[in-house]
Amino acid sequence: MRKPEPRLRRKLLAWLLGPLAVLLVLDTAAAYWNSLRFSDLAYDRALYEIGREIVLHVKLDGIRPRLDLSEAADKILLLDQDDRLFYRVVSEDGTLLGGDVGMPPPRVAESAKPRFYGDALRGEPVRMMVARMPIGAGAGAPLVLVQVAETLNKRTRFAWEMVANVVLPQLLLIVMATAVVWFGVSRGLEPLQRLRRAVSDRSHLDLSPIDTQDVPGEVRPLVDEVNELMARLGRTFDFQNRFVADATHQLKTPVSGLKAQIELALRENDAERVRHSLAQLYISADRLSRLVRQLLSLARNEPGGLDSMQLQPLDLNAHAVEISMDWVPQAIKRNIDLGFEGTDHPLVIDADGDRLRELINNLIDNAIRYSQPGGRVTVRVGQSGNDQCRLAISDDGPSIPVEERTRIFERFHRLLGTQEDGSGLGLAIVSEIATLHGARITLEEDTDGVGNTFSVFFPLRAV
Repeated sequence: MRKPEPRLRRKLLAWLLGPLAVLLVLDTAAAYWNSLRFSDLAYDRALYEIGREIVLHVKLDGIRPRLDLSEAADKILLLDQDDRLFYRVVSEDGTLLGGDVGMPPPRVAESAKPRFYGDALRGEPVRMMVARMPIGAGAGAPLVLVQVAETLNKRTRFAWEMVANVVLPQLLLIVMATAVVWFGVSRGLEPLQRLRRAVSDRSHLDLSPIDTQDVPGEVRPLVDEVNELMARLGRTFDFQNRFVADATHQLKTPVSGLKAQIELALRENDAERVRHSLAQLYISADRLSRLVRQLLSLARNEPGGLDSMQLQPLDLNAHAVEISMDWVPQAIKRNIDLGFEGTDHPLVIDADGDRLRELINNLIDNAIRYSQPGGRVTVRVGQSGNDQCRLAISDDGPSIPVEERTRIFERFHRLLGTQEDGSGLGLAIVSEIATLHGARITLEEDTDGVGNTFSVFFPLRAV
């Protein structure tokens, strides 16, 4: 099947050759009009001379004029190989002296100067000459009205010959220009054709950048934008693939546990054992629900999620107080002393409220989860320097070794020997959210030497 001609080539050819075609038509019309004008100028003189010759045959018979034109003279004057000639001579009193009685009366004002105009005679277009001419050379010689008409055959032929002489060279020039323009456009668009083939021959999985070495400068910004788009798509696909792999890996174990608990409950006949299995099922389902929430949160807070963020001015101090109060019941349940140390003035940052809540929730949850019963967890908010503020959460949990402090924010990374239930995603989520806010997170030992302190440094909002 024949491929359609590229639309860009058609447009370029239309814009380049279209004006030439229009100019050729306009030039042809102008040339034809000028040719007719020059043809009329040339042949009108002949009509006038015929009229003068006819008047020379008008004689005065006393005081009355009389046309004395022999048959031989008539043939000589009116003989033409291409056209037919007609004439009429009328005296001053309107008496017809000779000629064609069927000629129409003059359509222009009569004067001594000849007048020329187009008319029709017996249904055929003619060129008409009308003039009042004196009989003889005397000053008081009487005047007669002379009309001479001629068909338009040789005038039209002469006009078209002049048009052909003018237009044919131009037409040949336009044909040559068309060939040159076609060749030039084809050669000029060849880099785009190579670019099209390079893209069409790619696999749908190939998101590598397009080579811009042979790309024209006018198209290079577009190719650069396409390369940037493919880079973003590649990162998005990487995020999706990583999320699918992480979800598959992490959901396999709890789903298998749920299945095992259900099978065990189905085999039990004792109501107490069934109740125990259902309780285990509830715990497993709760863990699975938490894992799913964290996986979805992790996917939502990938670096590519920056487009969905809605940053707005937010008081970190008030926000942290509100969230900390929500964790008081959980702290009391675990026998943890949950405290808060803030400032007496607002610390305004640009943040996404929901994501910031998720960050603080994960840090407090992590601190309470790993602190021993009777321990202490403290949330602190304060200014750090002139251009940033600090959110710190301290706990009394096991100190994290120095060599593990950089890996603790990796996905699914858990410390060896940890007995607490967890997925290893909470701190990874915190790290992603901090990155989206342009914040940095650090981990160090608590000031009292027991436990750990997680600090997140946010840039203060410019006033």
